[in-house]
Amino acid sequence: MPAPPLPAARRQGLAAAVTAALPTHAREHGVRTVFLAYAEDSVARIYARALNTEDTLKATQDEVLNQRALIAELLGQIRDLQTEWTEADIVRITTENATLKKRVRELEQENRRVTGRLSAARDNVRFADKRIADLEAQVVDDRQPSPRETP
Repeated sequence: MPAPPLPAARRQGLAAAVTAALPTHAREHGVRTVFLAYAEDSVARIYARALNTEDTLKATQDEVLNQRALIAELLGQIRDLQTEWTEADIVRITTENATLKKRVRELEQENRRVTGRLSAARDNVRFADKRIADLEAQVVDDRQPSPRETP
């Protein structure tokens, strides 16, 4: 059977609790300094373990709370999935689905129409650029004097 826990002495009272638990005859005799040095080392180790345990306990409690929240959310999703669908719900969802499919078809047609218009506009721009380049070349050629006209 493990030893009973120390009194509820937390961080600052832990050293006093360990010192108070020392046998009185050890404190009264000459071995007191050696024993107290050993006790102080033990207290330091116990103190460090207590701090680590508290940190671990807090982290574990936080993790438990997070897990509980996740479990609650998942149970809610399961409950939502297990609900019975009424005839009105089925009709409404089927109608919405058909409406959305029709809207997708309309958007696809609009996309094809706009893509065709964009392609035609690009062709027109290329034709206009080529025509402008031809006209610019013609203007440059018309401005240069012909070899017969030079004095």
